[in-house]
Amino acid sequence: MTVAGQVEQHSTRSGAARVVVVGAGFGGLAAVRRLARAGMATTLIDRNVYSTFQPLLYEVATAGLTSSDVAFPARSVSRRHGAAFRHGDLAGIDPGQRQVTLADGATLGYDYLVLATGVSAAYHGVPGAAGYSLGLYTRQDAIVLRDRIMTGLERISLAGLSNDVAVTVIGGGATGVEMAGSLADLRNIALAASFPEIDRARLHVSLIERAPALLAPFHPALREYTRRALAKRGVDIRLGTAIAEITPSHVMLADGTPLPSDITIWAAGVAAPQEVSGWGLPQAAGGRIRTGPDLRVIGHDRIFAVGDVALIEDQPLPQLAQPALQMGKHAAEQVRRLEAGQPSAAFRYSDKGIMATIGYRSAVVQLPRRLRIHGTTAWLAWLALHLLTLLGGRNRLSALVNMSSRYLTWQHGGGLIVGDGMTGLVAHGPSTGPQAVGHPGTDPAPASPEPG
Repeated sequence: MTVAGQVEQHSTRSGAARVVVVGAGFGGLAAVRRLARAGMATTLIDRNVYSTFQPLLYEVATAGLTSSDVAFPARSVSRRHGAAFRHGDLAGIDPGQRQVTLADGATLGYDYLVLATGVSAAYHGVPGAAGYSLGLYTRQDAIVLRDRIMTGLERISLAGLSNDVAVTVIGGGATGVEMAGSLADLRNIALAASFPEIDRARLHVSLIERAPALLAPFHPALREYTRRALAKRGVDIRLGTAIAEITPSHVMLADGTPLPSDITIWAAGVAAPQEVSGWGLPQAAGGRIRTGPDLRVIGHDRIFAVGDVALIEDQPLPQLAQPALQMGKHAAEQVRRLEAGQPSAAFRYSDKGIMATIGYRSAVVQLPRRLRIHGTTAWLAWLALHLLTLLGGRNRLSALVNMSSRYLTWQHGGGLIVGDGMTGLVAHGPSTGPQAVGHPGTDPAPASPEPG
């Protein structure tokens, strides 16, 4: 850092355009890879020193994977593609000076800026949701949730079976379905071996969805299969149910019914992080950044937004990994075109299909041309795709070993993956509630939105 607080951006590519990419998620890393091919002087910024593979966070939360299985060093992936890495939080953007400011006061100049910062939970004004529920959007979220679940099981064990533990998942999208199914597998498969003194009927799993069906983007036949598969696993499914309030010990339904809940997991929508409002860029519903067809932010010729944080005018996209990957590549290609004096091109999303896992040997896959798969075949396809797309050979091998252990040895006494300490060992009370976070375990990380 220079005396003036500026970060020196070194590049071996003399005269190359300086491109700053903010966010080491799917969209940001896709942009970095494509920019490297175009010979740009690229700097990647992220608030974490690692990139998180979000689709497998629920496996960490239910003690099937370690948190390191879903994290890859951001410096390593940056270096692999000839980019510099800067650890920091984006605090401000000065389009006139073509400069970004980080939370520590450092500044970086740019010729083009790509924003891929991801999203955080959207609570839709539900009282108590922010204070008394846990999200599943970051690595730290997964660690906290895992330790809260393990704490609840230990409490049952120590209480001599006199208490139950109720876990409520709010939101029937892919995240909610995968979390509820994994919790049911934890109870049905692993509990007898790891906690033989606990009657599995003491652990209750509920899934609440405001819409009349689960997995709204999927075909009705796959939605119904998902509902039946979860019900078969013993998940209490409540469709067409709105939430009025969340308290430390209950989820209050809109009809006045109090649903006991020791652990409430929020998976009912996302919004742009609060700090986006301070960047001076046009925002749409949920705080997402408005872009034109070519992914350039409205009113800004040199700033792009990609992934979950972006909203293309007249082209709403699902907030999934595949759109983020395609948007990151497209933004990088537009930088190359603009540098070559060519006009930018509109982004067109290529639908490669969607999938969601429900639990052991159960998943749904929907591909183009009306190809739909469910059951064991879909589950194997889901498993193979996610293992192949993990960053780093070590991560793939470790995840393969841990997931194999989960599905093959849990019922025979295979160990649950936990940390040295529990992050949820706090007393119930009006000021903290059961969802409060205590001291972190062995693998803490900053609690912050993950880039998309």
